Amino acid sequence: MKVIKRDGTMVEFDKEKITAAIGKANTEVKPRERANKEEIKEIIEYIEGLDKKRILVEDIQDIVEEKLMEIGRYLLAKRYITYRYTRELVRKANTTDQSIKELIDGESEYWNSENSNKNAKVVTTQRDYLAGITSTDITRRFLLPKEVVEAHDEGIIHFHDADYFAQNALTNCELINLDDMLQNGTIMNGVMIEKPHRFLTAMTIATQIILGVTSSTYGGATVSVAHLAPFVKSSYDKYYKKYKERGLSEKQCEEYAKQDTKKEVADGVQTFNYQVNSMTNTNGQAPFLSVCMYLGETKDYKEELAMIIEEFLKQRIEGFKNEKGVYVTPAFPKLLYVLEKDNVTENSKYWYLTELAAKCTAKRLVPDYISEKKMLEFKKDKNGNGNCYPCMGCRSFLTPYVDPETNKPKYYGRFNQGVVTINLVDVALSSSGDMEKFWKIYDERLELCHKALQIRHERLSKVTSDVAPILWQHGALARLPKGASIHELLHNGYSTISLGYAGLYECVKYMTDHSHTDNGEGKDFALKVMQRLNDKCKEWKEAENMDYSVYGTPIESTTYKFAKCLKKRFGVIQGVTDRDYITNSYHVPVFEEIDAFSKLELESEFQRLSPGGAISYVETPNLQNNLDAVLQIIKFIYDNIMYAELNTKSDYCQECGFDGEILIGDDLEWYCPNCGNKNHDTLNVARRTCGYIGSQFWNKGRTQEIKERVLHIDNKEAELADPKETKQAV
Repeated sequence: MKVIKRDGTMVEFDKEKITAAIGKANTEVKPRERANKEEIKEIIEYIEGLDKKRILVEDIQDIVEEKLMEIGRYLLAKRYITYRYTRELVRKANTTDQSIKELIDGESEYWNSENSNKNAKVVTTQRDYLAGITSTDITRRFLLPKEVVEAHDEGIIHFHDADYFAQNALTNCELINLDDMLQNGTIMNGVMIEKPHRFLTAMTIATQIILGVTSSTYGGATVSVAHLAPFVKSSYDKYYKKYKERGLSEKQCEEYAKQDTKKEVADGVQTFNYQVNSMTNTNGQAPFLSVCMYLGETKDYKEELAMIIEEFLKQRIEGFKNEKGVYVTPAFPKLLYVLEKDNVTENSKYWYLTELAAKCTAKRLVPDYISEKKMLEFKKDKNGNGNCYPCMGCRSFLTPYVDPETNKPKYYGRFNQGVVTINLVDVALSSSGDMEKFWKIYDERLELCHKALQIRHERLSKVTSDVAPILWQHGALARLPKGASIHELLHNGYSTISLGYAGLYECVKYMTDHSHTDNGEGKDFALKVMQRLNDKCKEWKEAENMDYSVYGTPIESTTYKFAKCLKKRFGVIQGVTDRDYITNSYHVPVFEEIDAFSKLELESEFQRLSPGGAISYVETPNLQNNLDAVLQIIKFIYDNIMYAELNTKSDYCQECGFDGEILIGDDLEWYCPNCGNKNHDTLNVARRTCGYIGSQFWNKGRTQEIKERVLHIDNKEAELADPKETKQAV
């Protein structure tokens, strides 16, 4: 008889373990209450007599308890139950202790590659991870129901950010209302910060706000440089007044004021970049920040905004110096460039900014591109108006919202409550290919996700504004009184809560034997799978007045975890579970040959069905000498897809000075092709992994995924005037 242990492994039935367990309980009761050898033997023979091929260890323990009660050994049964419970606590404590030891000793592949922007060796990160291990332990033992924990462990769903869940004050990602905080003042650590009167001061305050906000949340944050543009005008006015008071002519005053303002903008952007990249928040890393550059966000300060955007792009093109003094690609802040009618054609006023953005993308992987045209189509509010606004962090988008007091759209100051992700591949494999069974299991799993999301919401619903004053009292997300509940901000569409999904490709491949890129059976099934996610979110929203939203999960480290769980549960299935990763969200799998334009066009259909968060990309070679190709893709993005990026390479070897692509060997180890260096400490590698740039390397599964990426465009110099006619050429 095989015994199935708690971790899923099977061992031979060992009667001595039962004898030992009852024996330990015997020592804690009086002699007359003890079970004798014959009674213990009868219990063991009863279990053996069940003649089962497999039995759960928990079932054996239940039987022992029942049999002790039947023979009148009530006190002994009680002691046995206590012993069993104590052993359970020890097992859980040992798991936590082991995780802590592995983290401190640097022995764990998981902790060393859990986040590609965190260095697990440094003390600030270790402190965050130590707190995270404790939080995860509390979450698993006390805060989540057993079925959610088990489903999470088996890779059926993923309960995100359990390492922060024990702290009920923490929300996920947000759009920081920098405009409110700068214009109306704010308070940080009990110190009043009044409205700044020049650009450089505003930029410095902005970085302090960002540090405070990201230390009070756990996801990505976004700020808009449009909120900083008015302070460029304030600086100009200050300089103009200074020269006017010196008796200079009107022309001289304007000329010198412009020169001084331009220098201050450069200094302010540099200060912002240095601050953001040198600060460490309570999450043990630089703030996970995105910066939105959208000319359409202002009418009165468009020229000032253009100056800021230009400076951000120029400084990012230059890069930041590493410890060797060599300019390399930084991970943050991520730049979001909005394409609109004033910057998307050669004769538009701000085309020069788009050309600069293309140059920056080719060299430094950013900015990413948001199409105002497509977003106005996708994001309609209750008044029927289209809205354009940035994502929160890397890909999470808010739902359209109209402020009931002003009847105007509102985005800055809003946030996300958290994510739970369904593993679509597991749904498919659990159905054994039976379509009717697939939809039944799918609905059951979605309801499990729903239950887990409700738990996230309920934990936040008890929060008051006092737990994070910078968020709830001083303008980042709200201006609530002290002690006020944030409950209202969790309902009525003000915030979102995300139903994530992963592995659409593998799910479709198993169920239909087609890719979802086939424009036929595979694609049709994939769209139905996506629509079911949206239908469920709509159903839950109507019942609970809460904006559930479908989210294309990044699954940075979870892609590896899901893949391992699938192999363990279902074995190796060719084309489905034969890799160490599964495909992110709705993406075309990285190994599938497809040209850039076809990929973006196809994925746009799925992006529309992923309103809570999605990003598409095209993988490119070095295009620094072929900016025409970059600009053509940018134009195609504007007309065809809401949010997309170009993945280039930007690496450096500190050992030999090689400035090119660092490669991955068959052993999944990174190495310099020039000198063979494999030391992660002296290799600067930047890769886009889940919508954002990582620079601290990745786990085995994600590394394999990066290695297998095919290019979606070659490096031909010929001008590609009509993408529709030249897809195969690229």
